Amino acid sequence: MKVPILSLMISALLTLTSISTVYAQPQNEQLHLDAVTRIRDEGLNRSQIMKTITHITDNIGPRLSGSPSLHEANEWTRDQFTEMGLSARLEGFDFGKGWTFDHVSVHMTVPRNIPLLAYPRAWTPGTNGAVRGTVERVTLEKDADLDKHRGKLAGKILLMDASRKVAEGDRTMVQRHDDHSLAGVVDFPIPSERTPAEGMNAIERFLFREKLHAYLVEEGVVATLYISSWDYGIIRLGAGAAHEINAHPGVPSLQMGAEHYNLLTRLAADDQDVELEIRVDAQFHESDPQSYNTIADFPGRGPLANEIVIAGAHLDSWHAGAGATDNASGVSVVMEALRILKAIGVEPRRTIRAALWTGEEQGLLGSRAYVERHIATRPSATDEDQLSVPERIRDLTWPIELLPGHARHIAYFNFDNGTGKIRGVHAQQNVASKPVFEAWLYPLHDLGADTVALRSVGSTDHIPFDRVGIPGFQFIQDRLDYSTRTHHSHLDTLDYIRREELMQAAVVMATFLYHASMRD
Repeated sequence: MKVPILSLMISALLTLTSISTVYAQPQNEQLHLDAVTRIRDEGLNRSQIMKTITHITDNIGPRLSGSPSLHEANEWTRDQFTEMGLSARLEGFDFGKGWTFDHVSVHMTVPRNIPLLAYPRAWTPGTNGAVRGTVERVTLEKDADLDKHRGKLAGKILLMDASRKVAEGDRTMVQRHDDHSLAGVVDFPIPSERTPAEGMNAIERFLFREKLHAYLVEEGVVATLYISSWDYGIIRLGAGAAHEINAHPGVPSLQMGAEHYNLLTRLAADDQDVELEIRVDAQFHESDPQSYNTIADFPGRGPLANEIVIAGAHLDSWHAGAGATDNASGVSVVMEALRILKAIGVEPRRTIRAALWTGEEQGLLGSRAYVERHIATRPSATDEDQLSVPERIRDLTWPIELLPGHARHIAYFNFDNGTGKIRGVHAQQNVASKPVFEAWLYPLHDLGADTVALRSVGSTDHIPFDRVGIPGFQFIQDRLDYSTRTHHSHLDTLDYIRREELMQAAVVMATFLYHASMRD
């Protein structure tokens, strides 16, 4: 069907009007569109991000805090920043002992012989060769449980969790934001009334775990098994013991795929004899009790050069996969953003700092250590219960004492939600930042980044900054399969990295850093 030319012109005009309404350039905020044009050109046409992330994941591999591979990653990232022409260094902080493993095998030998899928949990000992034991399902969650089983567990391999029904497969494995889900992120939820927490608090859990580990050794337990929190054979895991030098390592402890774990629980519940053979080769590394942050500076020019804008991501990972989406992706985005800014020859007014944290998975330790060294401190704990556990578990103390560096730190931007593209930014209830961020996102709408949400999100390295009054922000990302396949799992490998998404994220990060460095 032919359409009159006048109708097409009117339609086009209405379309342009609609676009200008939706994407109208925000007022009262200076935008450096020439710099953004060059950032986009460099980041989208000459990206080095896959080269960076491939080396971190495939060549260096998993980077558990305190491990030799993490220290290798520290040195490599420092050297890469130096080659960019930045001033780079490593900053150490007290951590504890490192841990690695290089062999794991689990076989059921009775009632039939089959291999089972499991990985050792971090900071638990190896088996010193292959060991065998009979399987028993137990609950050891309080002192009364320990008393109940005392003298009955020698030679046993303990199933520590209840079995779990596996998912029916109706959950979407790859999750992307659409207009509806982004509107949900923008919608601010009124906080619900807080109720007292049930069960043990963090201090009680830590102290009981130390008691449990000593008990297992005293009772002659061969090993403990826990069920993975995800299905489809995905092993999602973390620490089995604490990393502090004096922490009790307990007995060898493994996380098992849900389907194989359920098999063992069914057989044990049916009063069948079930025997396993387990071999774990693991080592502790105690020669250097520190972990390190990689810090690199792109110096500012002029009267604001003493002020600092930071981009951060954590370099450490768990040990079963390669730490690709958690969080070599964030590390690569930060490094690529600094590379882009350096390559296009901008001269920021403020110093732009890259910070690659370690110890994030153990409680934001690297970013907390940075804040305590450069920005603000808190009083030492005096309560006896608080002093009985490591500092990372203790409650926050008051008042905060500001260091001279507090006034120098202007903003912190964090990347730690997988490989998905940036869709916007969480403003952490900082209302004044919302129109600023909306302006900075204006030239990035066509890349899919256009949302500012006032709600706060937690659980990663912007939190120590927020807690002492430095504006810290986390980006909104498409989750993809971060929450269904890769997060803390043995599938966290380069295969699940999305090249184009990371390129987009690096452009957004570089744009935010540059505008933050230039703003009056």
